[in-house]
Amino acid sequence: MRKKQVVVIGSSDETGFMEEARAIGGFIAGKGCVLITGGRGGIMEAASKGAAERGGVVVGILPGEGLDMANRHCTIVIPTGMGYARNVINILCADVVVAIGGKAGTLSELAYARIYGKPVVCCTFAGGWSAEFPNAGVDDYQGGQLMTARNVDEACRHIDFLLGRVLA
Repeated sequence: MRKKQVVVIGSSDETGFMEEARAIGGFIAGKGCVLITGGRGGIMEAASKGAAERGGVVVGILPGEGLDMANRHCTIVIPTGMGYARNVINILCADVVVAIGGKAGTLSELAYARIYGKPVVCCTFAGGWSAEFPNAGVDDYQGGQLMTARNVDEACRHIDFLLGRVLA
């Protein structure tokens, strides 16, 4: 049976909200889900660390060509050689998307999540596009459910709720 997959998106150079991302990654692994990120540093690495600490499977889908470009917590590394174009792959892998902060790359992933109808939890406490996107009124795409979280506990409750709606 396929495991549910949660994609955490956020900036590779983020230095704030690392403990929050780590806690969310740990929660995802604790639910028995696969954590998928862009495989690099910052928010992606913090979430990966949290999942790895709980014994979870961590997949890094990299923009570059080298296996050695992933953060050290990835258990499966997929180099794409596609740069930011790999963001569509990240989102298509998701049963649920969690945005923590983020810059332009995260914005592109949020747009793909809307286009492909993926449910999204935007962590508004982390600022960046995860705080701005819910109010952006980007377009008329109905997309998947969009939920906002003011703290880690609320984010985890939303993830749990959305996972419960996913058919495995």
